[in-house]
Amino acid sequence: MKWFLDVLRGAVIGLANVIPGVSGGTMMVSMGIYDKLIYSINNLFKKFKECFRILLPYLVGMLAAIVVGAFTLKKAFEVYPLPTNALFIGLILGSVPLILKQMKGEKIGWQGILAFVLLFALVVGLKLVEANNRTAVTLNVGTVLLMVVLGAICSAAMVIPGVSGSMILKTLGFYEPVVTEAIPAAVKALTSGNWGVFFQNIGILLPFLVGIVAGIFGIAKLIAVLMEKWKGRTYCGILGMVLASPVVILMDKNNWWKAAGNAEAAEALVPRDNTVWIILASVAALAVGAVVALKLGGDPEPVKE
Repeated sequence: MKWFLDVLRGAVIGLANVIPGVSGGTMMVSMGIYDKLIYSINNLFKKFKECFRILLPYLVGMLAAIVVGAFTLKKAFEVYPLPTNALFIGLILGSVPLILKQMKGEKIGWQGILAFVLLFALVVGLKLVEANNRTAVTLNVGTVLLMVVLGAICSAAMVIPGVSGSMILKTLGFYEPVVTEAIPAAVKALTSGNWGVFFQNIGILLPFLVGIVAGIFGIAKLIAVLMEKWKGRTYCGILGMVLASPVVILMDKNNWWKAAGNAEAAEALVPRDNTVWIILASVAALAVGAVVALKLGGDPEPVKE
């Protein structure tokens, strides 16, 4: 049962990582597994068997959710943006009590307040400069190197609570080519036996994955040091980024109602006279998200020395 729950937690993290504006790190905090995962990543080579056993169910859930999310979440956000975003806002807000619990008794001072303000502003600022552009990607040596760098940058954002790796990809114009195009294309080509298309897209995704792995190990080391020396102040910064996440989600006008580019499909599924039901569904989704975060959460369980 615990293994299954960890797979579900990994799935929540994976879904968060493919949604611009939602942070996988925030989901880790909301479910009380942040410290444990950071510890396991940092000690993977020292205690490989033990740490790999801990990380495996999360990896299984994340990979499955990323693939499924690349196919389905785009449609959910186009047709039902408000309830879908409300669900993730609920998941995010469900993490706040746990963060406050972690800060209890820790030294904060003016440095902690400053960290809260600056990192709140950083997350909102990233949204303000987000571009709605799309960069064309062709497979060559330059693209491979670029994908490694992008993967490293996004993985750091995935691990840091409140910072969305997908939003950074979207800002740089690589969200559609990598997330909503390359992943589905590779899966479809694999199932249909179209190996030319498969290897072309894997040539983009594999170096991106290499960059993600390298970036995760690098940022996990930094976070471990911050937690050890300035835990209270670090959690102040995390709280700032977490609380900025719902603001960032609601800053996008398409997150309030039907996406403009999908009006016909939205009208077919959500008639305009169902406004009250959509609002009620959004409130319910918000509550469900918060309850799920609390149920999947708990006290951090670091690996024993």
